Amino acid sequence: MGRLRRVWLGFGLAMTVLLAGCTSSGGAHPDGGTPSKPVEFGTQDINARPASELRKGGTFTLATPQWATQYNYNQTDGAVDQVAQIDSLVEPVLFHLDAKGVPHANPDYLASATLTSSSPQTVTYRLNPKARWSDGRPLSATDFEAQWRALGTGDERYNIADPSGYDRIEEVRQGAGPHEVKVVFRTPYADWQRLFTPLFPAAAIGTPEQFNKGWVNRIPVTAGPFRIASIDRTEQTVTAVPDPHWWGTPPRLDKVIFRTLLPAAAQQAYLNGEIDAVNAATTEDYGKLKGAKNSDIRIGSAWDEVHVSLNGAGGPLSDIDVRHAVQRAVNRQALADVAAEGLPVGVPLLGNHIFMTNQPGYVDHSAPWGKYDLAEAGRILDRAGWKNRGEGRPRVKDGKELRLRFVLSNATNRLGLDLAQLVQQMLAQVGIMVDITKVPANDYGPKYLFTGNFDMVIFRFTGLVYPSSTVSIYQQPKGDQAYLNYGRVSDAKLDHLLKQAAGTLDRTRATQLYNQADAEIWRLGHDVELYQRPQVMAVRKGLANFGVPGLGDIDFAEVGWVKGAPGG
Repeated sequence: MGRLRRVWLGFGLAMTVLLAGCTSSGGAHPDGGTPSKPVEFGTQDINARPASELRKGGTFTLATPQWATQYNYNQTDGAVDQVAQIDSLVEPVLFHLDAKGVPHANPDYLASATLTSSSPQTVTYRLNPKARWSDGRPLSATDFEAQWRALGTGDERYNIADPSGYDRIEEVRQGAGPHEVKVVFRTPYADWQRLFTPLFPAAAIGTPEQFNKGWVNRIPVTAGPFRIASIDRTEQTVTAVPDPHWWGTPPRLDKVIFRTLLPAAAQQAYLNGEIDAVNAATTEDYGKLKGAKNSDIRIGSAWDEVHVSLNGAGGPLSDIDVRHAVQRAVNRQALADVAAEGLPVGVPLLGNHIFMTNQPGYVDHSAPWGKYDLAEAGRILDRAGWKNRGEGRPRVKDGKELRLRFVLSNATNRLGLDLAQLVQQMLAQVGIMVDITKVPANDYGPKYLFTGNFDMVIFRFTGLVYPSSTVSIYQQPKGDQAYLNYGRVSDAKLDHLLKQAAGTLDRTRATQLYNQADAEIWRLGHDVELYQRPQVMAVRKGLANFGVPGLGDIDFAEVGWVKGAPGG
């Protein structure tokens, strides 16, 4: 998707609803042989081409599953996939990630960025003097300071998605000249390259009003290779075009269009030649798309996990025993097998929330909580006082039925619905009744997920290549601020481990601490972790520098059509 971090992105963190097609269980190879292996760590498939092989011009059209109204990615309602994509075109991305997730300074914005002191940790940024905002102001320490103050000072007037890293900063100031910025940390932060990407303009985020409302249905100030030509709420399209004031290498494309389409409509639009890339990571989708005309299937490895989030803030799931019973009653392998059926790449079960199975640092901590055991699930509920009333009837305690509300977006297509229904059937076997509720796609985030208006939801976090990106998902909420911990399940031990890991500069020790935190995430019953989602896309033949970028980024300025290709 983009070079930020969400389905194809590369920085920050994001969530996306589960979008996929229908399958049946079994996990067989599409040709009837043995199951396929997962893609190796850091593998990408983007049809990489130099600019000399690309023609100048052309249009690239992508589908997004829901219409965004908040375009400040750091604001709670903006921390989603399509916003990250769009922001990556028009706002400063200070670091690019390569296929293995290694950050590299972006010379369009940075002459250098180095750790110039370890006590206290100090990072010195030397800005490209050509870099300017669309209002004519140069990028400066003022922008860095405004972003830090919004995200890292604990000012609750700013409705932020993720404070991690910013909350460790002591001071942001101008350095030796107007193009130098010094960021001084109060406590160490290992993933400092993750911060200020994207960088937002002080002129548009400097007050809570600007931060929370100034980016609703608009992007007021930009500084990227593209600018926004239109945000059409009627047609639900966003169109970006090259910015004539861009100081870097000009983009190859004339236009990038984002169309809001539900998954089935997006697939049909791709087959009709109306859009240029679409998900093919399910049996049904892959089967329909693998033989499409003028099309390539691109496969790679990314940070992409699927889970069922459990709401511990109210209702039956506020009881850790009920959460444990849910974990033990869900046959995770059966669900992964459903997702794997017929695909050309494996779908591995996940035993870790922080590292993917093919990523250095991965250790499986799922036992015992992720081990399928219906009898043990029943015993847990018995001990917790939930009385079994027999097959097909919900358990009761203190006169209340054990009934959960599983909220799905209308943008979730058949695989997401299939998985929810399978969970419903599994939990019914131990007396946990599940009611599946479908809600409008545009309401799913702001009215349900972000506000904790659910018992269970199924969705994905993607692109969390920097381990510290996970902190906001599992940290303890503060008052009304839940960060990205939508189910509000955490404790002081987990909080401490995550923050200690994020501040440990020794990578080996940090990995150990993250793994201790992961074991605590499992014990708390934060969610039912399922599987690592494969990256399989259908992409229009001739489209270059786009597809599945591994643990890296897509740079839309480099995307283009190969000379002689019919697309665009």
